[in-house]
Amino acid sequence: MYHLVLSLLFGALGTLGAPDVDEIKFLPGLQKQPNFKQYSGYFNVAGNKHLHYWFVESQKDPASSPVVLWLNGGPGCSSLDGLLTEHGPFLIQNDGMTLEYNPYSWNMIANMLYLESPAGVGYSYSDDSNYTTNDTEVSMNNFLALKEFFKAFPEYIKNEFFLTGESYGGIYIPTLAERVMEDASMNLQGIAVGNGMSSYEMNDNSLVYFAYYHGLLGTSLWSDLQAYCCDGGKCDFYNNQNPNCSSNKLKGVASLYKLVRLDPPLTKLRWKYRVLVYNGDVDMACNFLGDEWFVESLHQEVQVKRRPWLYYTGESQQVGGFVKEFSNLAFLTVKGSGHMVPTDKPIAAFTMFSRFIKKQPY
Repeated sequence: MYHLVLSLLFGALGTLGAPDVDEIKFLPGLQKQPNFKQYSGYFNVAGNKHLHYWFVESQKDPASSPVVLWLNGGPGCSSLDGLLTEHGPFLIQNDGMTLEYNPYSWNMIANMLYLESPAGVGYSYSDDSNYTTNDTEVSMNNFLALKEFFKAFPEYIKNEFFLTGESYGGIYIPTLAERVMEDASMNLQGIAVGNGMSSYEMNDNSLVYFAYYHGLLGTSLWSDLQAYCCDGGKCDFYNNQNPNCSSNKLKGVASLYKLVRLDPPLTKLRWKYRVLVYNGDVDMACNFLGDEWFVESLHQEVQVKRRPWLYYTGESQQVGGFVKEFSNLAFLTVKGSGHMVPTDKPIAAFTMFSRFIKKQPY
């Protein structure tokens, strides 16, 4: 949808190189050019890979605003989805040619770095055209890209730094954080993951309950699931050895969205950092119940019991969802939102993001 706009953009920029050349002086599709600086170019990593970035400075005092990395998930989704359809300063319109300013852009209060990763996604590429990769390699290349970012923009090295992402970002962000927190040059303050894939087992098991209570499974199928996939009140829809549970009739339900087995990387993080796990509560891809189970499985000490959180739309106060807070970890739902929270609930998402980076109560 936005490829034509980006093609015009790169044509206007010419050859990309150092940040002074990367600065976007004119962006097609806007009636009025922005009053903040923005840059688009490449970080060269691992010898032959070139990861495309788009960096938009904060609209409010960039020198003192935090730096926030954003990664979309997939794996294989472009982070320009986040920029141009979720929480960037301008949103692409249905004609695919024009942009409108987003009043709830996250760069209202933060310097936002959007990175297309891994190589092969969006405008990122590899010289040898070999795009086979794995989570370990992706996390290393993302880390190397961050090193290149701070080398190119050294004025931001002391700013507070946050890692954020969505969906398969539930893998990308914690594995990257493991590397970043070992680098004292980066002022890492915390991570936030929206509708994250944190545990395939918990996501699949919770998905069946989610589907039933949203009216997607009939009573006959639900009865079969209870009879064949549950024992003593404990149900396993993910890897049940009962042949009746794994029959063709039930298998499609029990294995929705299951790809591979992974140990949840979030468990390896040190809890001296601020962590936010948030979910749109009507998302079926990475449902809130599975992520809530995952957060509970970390056995952190509860600081604030589950309660509604509120935000304002004009003078009207709204229930944003529910939040439960642990020592340095919060689990938060966004009422009525699907997989992409900032697209569905931009005001609630901006409020949540603002409170997260400002270390305010939700």
